[in-house]
Amino acid sequence: MKLDGKKAIVTGGAAGIGRSIALAFADEGADVVIADVQTQKAKAVADLIRGKGRNATVITCDVGDSQGVAEMVQAAFTTLGGLDILVNNASVISSGVFWEVDDESWNRIIRTNLSSVFYCTRAAARLMIAQATGGAIVNLSSIHATLSEPNAGPYTASKGGVEAMSRTMATELAPYRIRVNCLAPGATYSELTTPMYTEAVKAALFQRVPMKEIAQPEWIASGAVFLASDDSRYMTGQVLTIDGGYTMDGSLPGAEYWTE
Repeated sequence: MKLDGKKAIVTGGAAGIGRSIALAFADEGADVVIADVQTQKAKAVADLIRGKGRNATVITCDVGDSQGVAEMVQAAFTTLGGLDILVNNASVISSGVFWEVDDESWNRIIRTNLSSVFYCTRAAARLMIAQATGGAIVNLSSIHATLSEPNAGPYTASKGGVEAMSRTMATELAPYRIRVNCLAPGATYSELTTPMYTEAVKAALFQRVPMKEIAQPEWIASGAVFLASDDSRYMTGQVLTIDGGYTMDGSLPGAEYWTE
């Protein structure tokens, strides 16, 4: 198993991609702390992990609260008996054109999506450095750190910030054998996004996505396993994009090329 005996924290692990990551880690032999505000859903995931023969603990935590994060990471470290992996997955999305976004909405997105990555990684890095056994940190970004997404200005800003900050974190933590990478999913089914994928949206999306599929969260989780495991031991400061070819395809839908 790729993560046999490893100790991991997954924020936002109660649902969606975070849930799938927590379960995939358990399948690969890791013990997992799920940090989430959705306590009951997190407990259900923890029960599934225990059913796989691994240890699981739920810690209710608002990842945008610096003090709460520090307490959560310390409690996870104590409960797990160490810390090898941190996945910063917790995130919320925004809506509305940027000039109509109020301060409260802006601050909520930046607090949850970007400040949380700083708070969690800072707390985890201090413990990992003292532990002196290396580690892996996986920060969830999005293809919309690169691609414009209308009506989601604060969200795209937060994910762009995650990627930029991750590169600095990777540079500074490399001497301690702590790797920091980003995982950037494309369109993915989850409790949050599934209602968005109407037939009309899927038809338009499949004109842009060469593989003409929307990802299942388990497909994204496999990328997190890779970045958390020794399979990526020589990889840090990078963005692993799993998007069915969305961001690499510059073709024009319906256009015929090189015809005579």
